[in-house]
Amino acid sequence: MAREPEKSKMSPEPAIQVTQPDYDFDYEKHGAQREANPLPELKRKLKSRHLQMIAIGGTIGTGLFIGSGTAIAHGGPVGALIAYIFVGTIVYSVMTALGEIATYIPIPGAFTSYAARLIDPSLGFSMGWIYWFSWASTFALELTATGLIIQYWDQDIPIAIFIAVFWVCIILFNMLPVGFYGEMEFWLSTIKVITVVGFGIFAICVNAGVGKEGYIGFRYWVHPGPFVPYLIEGNDSLAKFVGFWSTLIQAGFSYQGTELVGIAAGETENPRKTVPSAIRKTFIRIVLFFILTIFFIGIVVPSDDSNLLNSEGGGASANNANASPFVIAANLAGVQVLPGIINAVLLTVVLSAANSNVYSGSRILVGLAQEGFAPRWFKQTSKHGVPYWSVLFTAAFGLLGFLNVSDAGSTVFNWLLQIAGVAGFITWCSLNACHIAFQRALKARNISRDILPYKAIWQPWFSWYGLFFNCLIILTQGFTAFIPHFQVQEFFINYLSLILFVVLYVGHKLVYRPAFVKPIDADLDTGRTTADNETWETAEPTTWYGKAWSWFCD
Repeated sequence: MAREPEKSKMSPEPAIQVTQPDYDFDYEKHGAQREANPLPELKRKLKSRHLQMIAIGGTIGTGLFIGSGTAIAHGGPVGALIAYIFVGTIVYSVMTALGEIATYIPIPGAFTSYAARLIDPSLGFSMGWIYWFSWASTFALELTATGLIIQYWDQDIPIAIFIAVFWVCIILFNMLPVGFYGEMEFWLSTIKVITVVGFGIFAICVNAGVGKEGYIGFRYWVHPGPFVPYLIEGNDSLAKFVGFWSTLIQAGFSYQGTELVGIAAGETENPRKTVPSAIRKTFIRIVLFFILTIFFIGIVVPSDDSNLLNSEGGGASANNANASPFVIAANLAGVQVLPGIINAVLLTVVLSAANSNVYSGSRILVGLAQEGFAPRWFKQTSKHGVPYWSVLFTAAFGLLGFLNVSDAGSTVFNWLLQIAGVAGFITWCSLNACHIAFQRALKARNISRDILPYKAIWQPWFSWYGLFFNCLIILTQGFTAFIPHFQVQEFFINYLSLILFVVLYVGHKLVYRPAFVKPIDADLDTGRTTADNETWETAEPTTWYGKAWSWFCD
């Protein structure tokens, strides 16, 4: 088995050699202020295998296990498959863009700092806070889901008990050194991977005729059909397109979490090597864990199965095994033992997500504090490098989960969830824009992209591609508010996140009046030199199983 990279003074990797710019860079004006504000003392304790599984676990969640049922029901098997492939290309554009920046400047709270340094401080402020709020409010959802999942076995158990118990547990987990978080995510994500792979094998067997339905083949692609008309009556073609577009949005929600690699880069060993490796394998994960899963669901579950719509909305009420297309496929095949197993897996999925929510939210707060967009005490860390005030502040929002215990509070809770969903698209859009600005800054400094630790493919066109379609999805994701007629409440639920983002941006711009960052003035140095001065020693595997493990986890 491959030995994990260990920090060492031996065999240093060469630092990045940057071509000297042919202009007089005003360091006192553009770099000294940040350099005088020391970076938070987080520890680089996440190993390569941790980062790889964080990249996997960040995407495999209730969106795939449950929300994919809504995608099949609204778009049909072919419509959902096309949507997941298309959104997968957008996600890959975001990840390659993030990878190029994060390996060059691997700093804590990366998203906020990149936007503030490369484009506009107001963008860093608004994007950082809305992205933090999305993780904090989603944490409340996951806590509620734990109680609903456990009620699968006993309906008499109050949900509030498990909200309180798991809230305390998640806080304690995140107060431990970051290496513990990485180890926990490694094993929980392993369970997710095994489940998804197992379902793929199960689906192949059922489709081939093992279940009570006999040989299925592509029967469900013919009847009820490859696409599903949705919302619009009288125009079948338009209705099918609307169904496809609604599935596109659902696919985007399912993919959210892939960007966790960028957040973890500031606490990862040997980021110059491990972050590019995690980014490069993103494409493989998208194909294996999303596109193939949607394909398998589409060939074993008919899109008109009434149980699929039990997952509609992806809210807390949908987080139980009966709403999962995995379970529906098992029931159709006559396998009765699977729902309980899937429910147990869902519990690990939700706990993993809740753990990641607090970790990610706390590190975003660290980035906000580093840029002066949040109180400085959010940067304070324990001797193990844990930003305890950021963890506690983020975790406190988990108490919003108690809103969902009452019928009146659930309405407010659903509004918070909508903010969380669209915030992911806003972040993706901003990351593509940051990468375009990053390339311009390199060009202004006469720095070739060929010397970067990781060079994103198909640039700058791929980032422009992601930027355009992310913006398009943000603007159109609330189209149901206009069909069949305009609905005021539905409009504000769907666009509240975008409205809040604009208010934060304009408010910061009016109060502080920061100027847009010119490419020549972008700060590409603060934090980069720290990574350049770190040296790492690695041992190459010699056995076949060691090489296989290294390929998957290094």
